Amino acid sequence: MAKTWFITGSSRGFGREWAEVALERGDHVAATARNVTQLTPLVERYGDAVLPVRLDVTDRAAVHEAVQLAHTHFGSLDIAVNNAGYGHFGMVEEIDEDELRDQMDTNFFGAVWVTQAVLPLMRAQRSGRILQVTSEGGVRAFPGIGAYHASKWALEGLSESLAQEVAAFGVHITNVEPGPYATDWLARGARHSEGHPDYTEVHAATAPDFEVGDPRATRDAILRIVDADQPPLRIFLGKSFPDVAGLYEERLRTWRQWQPVSLAAFG
Repeated sequence: MAKTWFITGSSRGFGREWAEVALERGDHVAATARNVTQLTPLVERYGDAVLPVRLDVTDRAAVHEAVQLAHTHFGSLDIAVNNAGYGHFGMVEEIDEDELRDQMDTNFFGAVWVTQAVLPLMRAQRSGRILQVTSEGGVRAFPGIGAYHASKWALEGLSESLAQEVAAFGVHITNVEPGPYATDWLARGARHSEGHPDYTEVHAATAPDFEVGDPRATRDAILRIVDADQPPLRIFLGKSFPDVAGLYEERLRTWRQWQPVSLAAFG
């Protein structure tokens, strides 16, 4: 049977790739974007199988309306993909309040609003998949992008709690953690704080220099995740594992080294 997807940020990048692969195999997709004209090629190619929806995920009421529209249109909602988001660059001291709130509103609260909107439908049908696109940056951090990491780490923590809360309803949560990919994320989606001269050398020394993957290569992986009887709570896309594993090993060494102090603090 065809499955129904609700994908935020479908105009480009991962959202577009995953919308296309779902449609190619005969599924239905409610594809959301701030600018729905960018979804016209999907409609022209796949017709009634795709429902284009204009959506700003920071608008909670609009999110609930969009989810209900998709459910009414297709008659079900099986998979929600919280992909909408962007990266804000700036040292922690450089980020102003509005920039930080905007980052959290889109990357964290936007995903929460979609999650809250789809859960009643998934609980009622006793099945569902929610994919939270958190990134490698949801489990590690680099200098100069602390606001982005804050939003993704927050979503990771919320989703780990959520997974335990909804398991009995047949709803599965997966934190999808892509590494660097050629999605134009840096060139088109990123925002930047005004730099402080004292951080000039730090900016230069920590400028991103990553090997990037092909976003089309993630298509099969995303299908395997949503089709799995027991999908993972977390999964990397790309080559992140060795570096992240090293960081976690270092954390364990530090915790063990300071364990006597930790236990003494218990009383």
